[in-house]
Amino acid sequence: MSLPEPQQSSPRYQPQELEQRWQRRWSEASQSSPPANDNGRPFYALSMFPYPSGNLHMGHVRNYVITDVIARAARMRGHAVIQPMGWDAFGLPAENAAIERGVEPGPWTDQNIASMREQLKRLGLSIDWEREVTTCHSDYYRWTQWLFLQFLEAGLAYQKDATVNWDPIDQTVLANEQVDADGRSWRSGAVVEKRKLRQWFLKITAYADQLLDDLETLDGWPERVRTMQANWIGRSSGAELSFPVVAADGSATAETITVFTTRPDTICGASYLVLAPEHPLVASLTSADQQLAVEAFADLVSRQSEQERTADDKPKRGVAIGAQVRNPATGALIPIWIADYVLVDYGSGAVMGVPAHDQRDFVFARQYELPVQQVIVPEGSDEHAFEGGAFTGAGVLIHSGRFDGLTSTEAKAAVIAAAEAEGWGCGRVQFRLRDWLISRQRYWGCPIPVIHCERCGVVPVPSEQLPVKLPTDVSFSGKGGSPLAQLESWWRVACPCCGTPARRETDTMDTFMCSSWYYLRYADPHNTRLPFAQEAADRWLPVDQYVGGIEHAILHLLYSRFFTKALRDRGLLSFSEPFARLLTQGMVQGITYKNPHSGKYIPPAEVSDPSDPRDPTTGEVLETFYEKMSKSKHNGVDPSVVISRYGADTARMFILFKAPPEKDLEWDDADVEGQFRFLQRLWRQVDAAVERGLSLAALSGSKAVAAATTAALSSLDSLHDGERALRRAVHTAISAISEDLQDPYQFNTAVAELMKLSNAMAAELDGCRETVAQEALAALLVLLAPFAPHLAAELWQRLGGQGDVHAQGWPSVDARALVRDTVPLVIQIKGKVRGSLEVPADADKATLEQLALASDVAAKWLEGKPPSRVIVVPGKLVNLVP
Repeated sequence: MSLPEPQQSSPRYQPQELEQRWQRRWSEASQSSPPANDNGRPFYALSMFPYPSGNLHMGHVRNYVITDVIARAARMRGHAVIQPMGWDAFGLPAENAAIERGVEPGPWTDQNIASMREQLKRLGLSIDWEREVTTCHSDYYRWTQWLFLQFLEAGLAYQKDATVNWDPIDQTVLANEQVDADGRSWRSGAVVEKRKLRQWFLKITAYADQLLDDLETLDGWPERVRTMQANWIGRSSGAELSFPVVAADGSATAETITVFTTRPDTICGASYLVLAPEHPLVASLTSADQQLAVEAFADLVSRQSEQERTADDKPKRGVAIGAQVRNPATGALIPIWIADYVLVDYGSGAVMGVPAHDQRDFVFARQYELPVQQVIVPEGSDEHAFEGGAFTGAGVLIHSGRFDGLTSTEAKAAVIAAAEAEGWGCGRVQFRLRDWLISRQRYWGCPIPVIHCERCGVVPVPSEQLPVKLPTDVSFSGKGGSPLAQLESWWRVACPCCGTPARRETDTMDTFMCSSWYYLRYADPHNTRLPFAQEAADRWLPVDQYVGGIEHAILHLLYSRFFTKALRDRGLLSFSEPFARLLTQGMVQGITYKNPHSGKYIPPAEVSDPSDPRDPTTGEVLETFYEKMSKSKHNGVDPSVVISRYGADTARMFILFKAPPEKDLEWDDADVEGQFRFLQRLWRQVDAAVERGLSLAALSGSKAVAAATTAALSSLDSLHDGERALRRAVHTAISAISEDLQDPYQFNTAVAELMKLSNAMAAELDGCRETVAQEALAALLVLLAPFAPHLAAELWQRLGGQGDVHAQGWPSVDARALVRDTVPLVIQIKGKVRGSLEVPADADKATLEQLALASDVAAKWLEGKPPSRVIVVPGKLVNLVP
């Protein structure tokens, strides 16, 4: 997207030169690192760290600028602040680069990090670079491995067989995101298969109750995020019921199939039972005459993603396996089916089909002509006719034998009691949350620090031998499974326990493992004995303000909460939640042009007339809309281009002003230009003040605004109306911006207040005495500092301010300045605003009516006729009704 050249005026505001100068100065002074003797209350401001792709996008800019404003304001309020930055540097892109370009992932990643670090520095962020971490460096992943061993020792890490996506051509495991909508590999195009592999898991389900219940304590988090996590954890209360498998001759067998249901009151209406096609009992229970059909169906389902199998709008398909179970409540024999909508890893991989009272079961039963037996009716009504589908509400039981006449609530308890007494079930709480699969058959990830010994089993690598480093003599072909598994010189080792030949684990960890604890390492980044000292963690954690995208609402945030609780229980932490407050910023959207016929996205630079956008090749009319910036849609704006043309402060001000932080932001070149003009205007205002001889040099110390306020108050009784108006504007801005910089943050209205203050200064500053002018100038620059740090520092220096403006204390409101002798009174004629006038602030209703009737507004609109009615709202308006 092209940008217009900034319109300069004289005297010149040249942001590029002054921003580079201030960035060098801040870097040399280590401005952003709190001194060791800083006794201010700790404040930890943190942005979610990025993957080092090599280039910043506007979503990054918005995230980091928001956090920087919060950090700078907290520092000016006297806090000891850390705002660290690091790199979530393991992952598929680096390995893909190794395959496609023949480069090593490590150097490729480090090169990208160096590029992005320089781009971040151009934004003027007050980042504490001394705390920088990189997850792919061994000095970091050494401690990721150490923490894994903590989980292993606590019984929270384990191995089991799990289903994975297998590319039969490349002979490798694929992540879900590498399988396209047609079930094919994104690289080879092969139809992806499902295979069972031995995988490592973390037992996050052991903390399901805590993770759910503690959401109530996170009152600094958006309700939307808490709801998303609660739904993901998905706690359900119900019953676990066992259905005995019946032999072909009707006799009992030793096998039972267990199901979980939240509706045990419907047990007597169960007319079939469904297994996941992958259920381990399917093979042994399938009859000979159904074997081919079952195998063909299972093969078909294996090519579907979990999303396809469970989507509400997809037809539900299944096959009978030729076996039966006995309904434990009624004694009736019911058939066993397999169906695509039942997942083996969810619950027990089996569900009871109650078509009269579950809509999905109803559709399935109608499709395959299975019995529909109603066992619940609404109180006081007859049986449901099923014309509109299943009856899923509560009611009274019928056709349920000993449970007839009970309400649904009563029946749930009665069925559970009967099941427990008779041995065919029990009450149970179940969660939608599943244990976290952390194994990846990849090279570019943190190696799992265990050794497999035929004699000793799974043996943890001794902590003194950490880190288990990734080898560099690796061949990247993208085929044949993990490169680590093919490098015998790396995986063949001696068992640490018995010394016999053994095999190193060749799986690496999910990258979420690295990002689930990085915020702890920032607290103590140079510790070589531990991942962090508890004293350091206790000083800085929990994070006071965490900022990131809503897309991380579940996995990253949930895993980080799990890590914190597990490490607390290991005695490594003394708190239970990692992030006290969370801000999920909205997306940055760009103007997007799309050909509705071809589906092709057109770059804005190729659209000659935005008022009548047409495809430059076909001439067809284009759709125009705002959408999240992305390369594929050609609607992105390169931050470096904006900074080169307008400066970082303009980019910051636009990002902050355009929309509230939690809302999506629509990029507009004209609004960028508008912010540039506003900063030019501030430059000219200060330039005029310098030419007038105004200076802040006499305001010593870190409380310059307070000193200026004291000086202004020395002549309070003699201030004229213009001076009082300016002081009122100054302290109104201080009050409003101070409030806007508290959670919930309103950066857009804070910038608007800066504009109002600038307008008031333009109107009144020249007529004010020096003390009042000094107060206004000092306040403007101190309030501006978190938003446009380079310009604020430069103008502070030009006015002779002592030290750095960012070392100034945050200003306080002088309530006396807000007192008004007069207030504006709106005059309405027949409910429509026709004008206003200034009236005494203490005027009563009668006085306000007299002033309104005597005004020029009344004379014009009433045309000399008395009103039939006068409505007075003291301090606000007078409505004259003709």
